[in-house]
Amino acid sequence: MNYRKLTAEEIARLQAQSCLADDWDRVSVAVGFNTDHVHHTRFSGEVRLGVFEGEFVLPGGIRKHSGLRHVTLHNVSVGDNCCIENIQNYIANYEIGHDTFIENVDIILVDGISSFGNGVEVSVLNETGGREVLISDKLSAHLAYIMALYRHRPELIARIRAITEFYARKHASACGTIGSHVTILNTGAIRDVRIGDCCRIEGAGRLRNGSINSNADAPVHVGHGVVCDDFIISSGSHVDDGAMLSRCFVGQACRLGHGYLASDSLFFSNCQGENGEACAIFAGPFTVTHHKSTLLIAGMFSFMNAGSGSNQSNHMYKLGPIHQGTLERGAKTASDSYILWPARVGAFSLVMGRHVNHADTTNLPFSYLIEQNNTTFLAPAVNLRSVGTIRDAQKWPKRDGRTDPCKLDYINYNLLSPYTVQKMLKGRDLLQRLRHASGELSDVYSFHSAKIRNSALVKGIRLYETAIHKFLGNSVIKHLEGIAFHTDKEIQDRLRPDTSIGSGEWVDISGLIAPKSEVDRLMDGIERGDIDRLKDINAEFARMHANYYTYEWTWAYDRLQEFYGIDPRQATAADIIRIVRQWQEAVVGLDRMLYEDAKKEFSMASMTGFGVDGSRAEKEQDFEQVRGFFESNPFVTAVLKHIEVKTALGDELIGRMEAVEGNP
Repeated sequence: MNYRKLTAEEIARLQAQSCLADDWDRVSVAVGFNTDHVHHTRFSGEVRLGVFEGEFVLPGGIRKHSGLRHVTLHNVSVGDNCCIENIQNYIANYEIGHDTFIENVDIILVDGISSFGNGVEVSVLNETGGREVLISDKLSAHLAYIMALYRHRPELIARIRAITEFYARKHASACGTIGSHVTILNTGAIRDVRIGDCCRIEGAGRLRNGSINSNADAPVHVGHGVVCDDFIISSGSHVDDGAMLSRCFVGQACRLGHGYLASDSLFFSNCQGENGEACAIFAGPFTVTHHKSTLLIAGMFSFMNAGSGSNQSNHMYKLGPIHQGTLERGAKTASDSYILWPARVGAFSLVMGRHVNHADTTNLPFSYLIEQNNTTFLAPAVNLRSVGTIRDAQKWPKRDGRTDPCKLDYINYNLLSPYTVQKMLKGRDLLQRLRHASGELSDVYSFHSAKIRNSALVKGIRLYETAIHKFLGNSVIKHLEGIAFHTDKEIQDRLRPDTSIGSGEWVDISGLIAPKSEVDRLMDGIERGDIDRLKDINAEFARMHANYYTYEWTWAYDRLQEFYGIDPRQATAADIIRIVRQWQEAVVGLDRMLYEDAKKEFSMASMTGFGVDGSRAEKEQDFEQVRGFFESNPFVTAVLKHIEVKTALGDELIGRMEAVEGNP
């Protein structure tokens, strides 16, 4: 934009409109500027002004012309068509974009060199330190996971710190920015805060040392009573209603409000926090807590829903709050649940009651942990047949609120993946060994600090095997679909993986499911200095995510011999038919379990409270008006359709394989 000095006539008009300047020569204006809409304004330092030609239409229909009224500006650049008025103190050291509306604010300033929240240390998981994560505008859940948990690789951590600190220094400045189309209303002090385009800040109490990374594709809203210190809020997030954050990172499309309190915590994509409290938590994607009585502390979570009254303890009154815990992806806590850290709960498990014995069920996913008389009872795999588990898996991708085309987190939503199925394979072997060691007739088996009833153990083995059949069958069918085969050799060639990557152990690094070998390769590259920028690290995560299904097939291919006793290099059409028939049985069997589980929601017991003053018939009618009919429930019809579609899919492949049988 081209600027010019004020003319003597313009200075005189501004003075007549109660404007002052320490030095009028240091005030520059854009071509086309006129003085009509600048009143009661004081200029200090270097000031640049755009034109004031536009008009804002406010809620209720009131119109306000752009301009400056009752404001002091010190070293400020104001873009075109902004309206800034009623600033109680002053605005200092800021560049303000165009079409921005600022009204009734206490003070907005940058005081010295600021990195705007980049490089702030968050003492996540361990309040006493040792797992600090340095936050930045580009922080992903996956990099934070490595920074927090891979402390056994000190050179790696030092490199990541150096990369983040370089980014923080690169973006540090003595001048802040407020983007274009920003609205700031009725707000207290804003100090050392960088504000992106299209952000709306209304009624916030205090914002200090942070970045609000709003943009036109994913605006950020910061609302009434919000207090944030040492923070970063990512695009598309909504922080409102008295939320108070101290040393926190808020990822994309998060929602925090209703008095939520958080300190030294990380919230990644699509997290929700209301009413309760968080301290030193690592909230991976889709961590949700809504209840006033819920405290999450020193834990790692993802795809998690905390029931009301959920609580954890991170110290045992000895050496302080030094303990931590993990609820792996998809784990839930029931109302009034309690866990004494350290503990680790397997993926997609449900925790009910109070648990003080430091359970580790990482290799027993999809389980129930139920407390009875201060004892943890474990029911392995039963969550595989739960309607709630399937509903959760279906709802997460639908509830991804990120509209920013530049995603920070790479999220894999798959319920069954090499990560969970490898644990099921270990879990099945573990249960079989337990049964063999303690005898098949034992009433109760001991596993670490938990107890497993005989019936639960037998059922767990069967459910794990069913789910493994489902996953491996899915993988085989997907790999062979749409191809007409003539010989076994053609089938063998098609089954052969395109890469050796993926054959070993897999990890879930807070939403991203990937081969551990690829994560190790990335970390080796960082340690060597080959990868030394945040954008390059994120590009590696993007590559892993994009190649997931290629790597998944390599893993599944290797498991065919382990689980079915079939060497895939010599697989025949008859072998494929056997796998598909077992897959059909598993899929239909699980779906029928889900169907029966859903049916419980329509039993007479579930109708308690309906038709409150009437007969049984009226109770049923009231229930049907509110909840509908079982047969027409969308989930139920989807399950029945799934059975039909999957049966047909298996039959189609079996038909193609039967045409090949006998052809070597």
